[in-house]
Amino acid sequence: MAAPLPQLAGLPPQQQQPPPGALREISPVFLCRIGQETVQDIVTRTMEIFQITRATQLPNGVTQSHAVYQDRFGKLQEHLRQLALLFRKLRLLYERCVEMTSDLQEAPAELVPYVGEEPGPVRAEPCSPPVVQERQEVLEKVRQKNQEMKVLMDQMRNLLWDVNAMLTLRK
Repeated sequence: MAAPLPQLAGLPPQQQQPPPGALREISPVFLCRIGQETVQDIVTRTMEIFQITRATQLPNGVTQSHAVYQDRFGKLQEHLRQLALLFRKLRLLYERCVEMTSDLQEAPAELVPYVGEEPGPVRAEPCSPPVVQERQEVLEKVRQKNQEMKVLMDQMRNLLWDVNAMLTLRK
């Protein structure tokens, strides 16, 4: 299945070509790598947009040079145009990846759950008795350390309260 090369705007010509022998078919891994680079470009452009807007002075009665305003406005417009192109490129890469991997048997699981969403039950295969024993020992050690840290935090909190009380009485 021959796949056309996606347009790689902004990359030098040596990075636009896939590895030798892969000209007939581009793998989803290669598309994902291009997608990762595109996301990095999107983040960089977005940071530049925020830097431009942060450096822009609000017109609160101060006369600013019209040329400076036009220059910053032009830069901002160019960054926004590039950002829109990068998002289109990312969408095309995503659609192509989904198309190429649609024949996989198992759909990828959601990597980052939504806030408030309970994760589904995790299947765990039965472990050997020594592994279960070691797990119980580690859990007990963690519980003990947590209890020690809790006591220490309470002591620190009480100490801070005492110090603050002394400082307020001193004033």
